Amino acid sequence: MQEQLLTIAKEQDIVDAEVLEEFLLRYSHKAVKDRKALDEALLHAGLFTEDQMLRLFGQYLEMQFYSEIEASKVPLEFIEKVPSNYAHHHNVIAIGKEDDEVIIATCKPLDMYAMDNIGRLLDCSVRPALATKATISTAINEAYEQKVTVLEDIADEVDAQGIESLIGEVSSEDLLDVVNRPPVIRLVNDILFKALQMRASDVHIHPFEQKILIRYRIDGLMYDMLSLDTRILPVIVSRVKVMAGMDIAERRMPQDGRCSVRIGPREVDLRVSTVPTAYGERLVLRLLDKSTGVYKLESLGLAPSDFEQVDDLIKRPHGVMFITGPTGSGKSTTLYSFLQRLDIREKNVITIEDPIEYHIDGISQIQVASKKGMTFVTALRHVLRQDPDVIMVGEVRDEETARMVIQSSLTGHLVFSTLHTNDAAGAITRMLDFNVEPYLVASSVAGVLAQRLVRKLCTSCKKCVEAESAEMRKLGIGFAAFEKVYQSVGCDKCFQTGYMGRMGLYELMVVDDDIRQCIYQRKTAGAIKKSAMESGMNTLRMDGLRKVEMGETSLEEVLRMAQSDNV
Repeated sequence: MQEQLLTIAKEQDIVDAEVLEEFLLRYSHKAVKDRKALDEALLHAGLFTEDQMLRLFGQYLEMQFYSEIEASKVPLEFIEKVPSNYAHHHNVIAIGKEDDEVIIATCKPLDMYAMDNIGRLLDCSVRPALATKATISTAINEAYEQKVTVLEDIADEVDAQGIESLIGEVSSEDLLDVVNRPPVIRLVNDILFKALQMRASDVHIHPFEQKILIRYRIDGLMYDMLSLDTRILPVIVSRVKVMAGMDIAERRMPQDGRCSVRIGPREVDLRVSTVPTAYGERLVLRLLDKSTGVYKLESLGLAPSDFEQVDDLIKRPHGVMFITGPTGSGKSTTLYSFLQRLDIREKNVITIEDPIEYHIDGISQIQVASKKGMTFVTALRHVLRQDPDVIMVGEVRDEETARMVIQSSLTGHLVFSTLHTNDAAGAITRMLDFNVEPYLVASSVAGVLAQRLVRKLCTSCKKCVEAESAEMRKLGIGFAAFEKVYQSVGCDKCFQTGYMGRMGLYELMVVDDDIRQCIYQRKTAGAIKKSAMESGMNTLRMDGLRKVEMGETSLEEVLRMAQSDNV
């Protein structure tokens, strides 16, 4: 074999023949027990690239080398019969089928052990081919994420007889034996897999008298996905509790837990909540995909003028910047983008969060633990002794926290925090409702950013239509009529919803002298909003219209999420 490899190297100039000859000479003189497989030894020597090594062995073994693999051409039978962890471990993937033979790509030309196993799993002949490890790994990730999940098949597999046997064991002491049964594990795993595949943020397992309903929250809206027999609820709940490190035996009290799961290279955090209901325990699983990372400020979708003002506000030496909006409106995401924008080499940045959603290098992040006495207020008191330049407080929930946030800014710190209000002006009146003196609010609050999340139109199926005048009238003040808008249609890529992903609508209120005067006079949120609009503030609905004109979202979405601008 070595002589033939050397001959191929000399004739075809795939690798430097002299370098290869020197390596083969050293390899031959090694004791047999110290030798690795020749292909592995050649790669580890670092003399040639993996691409060159595989092309060399491909010529010798008469195996075709593939520089690219299309995931869409991976046979479905391979995905269904070969587990993804096996494919990853052995670096193998099917790349097509010819003459009743499945072509299997590998990066180990001299290791045919995995090929034999795959032949048995597929129950057919296989033909080996070669590709680099990176190419195979990418193809595996893409192919297994594109697969159609087998939720319905697994649900059918747990038939009446299977349910009876599972229920019988649930009532026994050894619950772990029950939850480790393959059908249960496959069912829970596929519920989570399909949720990630469909970009769901939450999975709801909702028990009723006659059924269990599996529901996904996708782009902010709930969708019914699957109905199961109510008798298998105990084993599903037990399986999820085991995953999240919760008490399986406790069924009468609410519980919280968390864990991490992997989908190929992606790591996803699960936050699990259970509550007892009339028909059994109800579960909600929040999915947090760590692979998405933290958004940059430029990618949030702020209008150019708002972006410049926000950038100025977060670079101030002191003051308070509030992000407002209802639960699930993306406030935490915006706060993280602010932190990402700061120059942490020059500033000491500390956050107080409940919970910590993303870990950012160079920033000290503190987890609130209310049961142990570590609240936002107590944490903030101690943080002020840590010589911070910038403090992020996850949420202002009460008067004590509100006063501490204001005092922190007045003592020379820049503070970011969130409030639950409908618009930017409402943040001012909320602080006054917390009994914070008007002069303190006026002198400390630098700006308020209100936001909502709307669904983005699917770029593959959206269509342009003439705008309805009646719809335009609904938009309220501050809007010029326009002739055409885009509507959702629905296709396979967006799961027939017409929307793919979400984007923010923003309302930035910079506190100027006029607004300060309104605060001193304790004017209503409506009066403060009117003053801000006269100073040029774009409201949530105005920002929504801008995005409708750009074809990014629909009028229906803006009308659904943004309240009227009448003041």
